Amino acid sequence: MGEAARIVEVGAKEVTDREAIAECVVTMTSEACRTLIAGTPKGNPLEAARIAGVMGVKRTPDLLPFCHPIAVTGAEVVVTADAETGRIHVRSTVRAKDRTGVEMEALTAAAVAALSLYDTAKAFDRAAHIDGLRLLEKRGGKSGHYVADAR
Repeated sequence: MGEAARIVEVGAKEVTDREAIAECVVTMTSEACRTLIAGTPKGNPLEAARIAGVMGVKRTPDLLPFCHPIAVTGAEVVVTADAETGRIHVRSTVRAKDRTGVEMEALTAAAVAALSLYDTAKAFDRAAHIDGLRLLEKRGGKSGHYVADAR
């Protein structure tokens, strides 16, 4: 058995600019996607997803036990719907000036935004699903620049 869970010490690391970009896709019927694009009696699901994603950034260290609270300097969640394919693409970008990266914040933003979309879509398509949550790119820190392979 390994050591007890703990947050890794990062105090000696240099504060640098950090950025991470993540994505995922929510897939549903074309009809369900059109309904989300048009809006529901609850409001605009795409805008609600963007807000939920940004809120997810701020809550990441509360949700994931090994994440440090970090000095986020900016976050953006872009939600792009394609009614023809029934796919809604979620892309998040998070920036910080800190001693540790923002990959988990970017991934959490994309996941929470997608969950918000699913929460609305399930009323119109029970088979809706979320796929492809992944880190696309990260900059800064000791490990340097990372870019995911194209899919």
